[in-house]
Amino acid sequence: MSGEDRTGGYFWGTGRRKTATARVRLRPGHGAIQINGRALPQYFQKPSDQKAVSSPLDFAKLATAFDIFIKVDGGGTTGQAEAARMGIARALLLYDRNLEKPLREEGYLTRDSRMVERKKYGKSGARRSFQFSKR
Repeated sequence: MSGEDRTGGYFWGTGRRKTATARVRLRPGHGAIQINGRALPQYFQKPSDQKAVSSPLDFAKLATAFDIFIKVDGGGTTGQAEAARMGIARALLLYDRNLEKPLREEGYLTRDSRMVERKKYGKSGARRSFQFSKR
C-alpha cells in the first residue's frame, strides 16, 4: 500500500464499457457497495450485474475490506455493471500492485472496446440499406 496513490483517503479507479463510465472510490471499511447513492441490490436488479460488480473483490478475497462508492453514467445496466467492475479492479491496483498479474489474467483490467457502429448516410442503420424496389 502506497500513500501517494490515495487521494482524500480513497483509492480511485475509472472503468468504461461502450458508452458507460464508472468512477469508483474504495475506502477501507466493511464491504458496503453504493452506486449513485443507492445500495447495490436496489441499483442493479439482475443478479448477473450484481455479481459482475462484486467479482473483482471476490476474486482478490477483499469483499469485506472496503466500502465502495461508485458513480455511473451513460449506457445500459450491463454496460454500467461492467464499467464498475473495471473501475473496482483498477482501484484495487492502487491498493496492492501485486494484484495486477492475477487481475489481468482473469480479464478484469482489459477494456471491452466494442462500440456501436455509427449510422452511415444513405443507409437506414450502420449497414442496412433501404428496401430496394425494381419498379
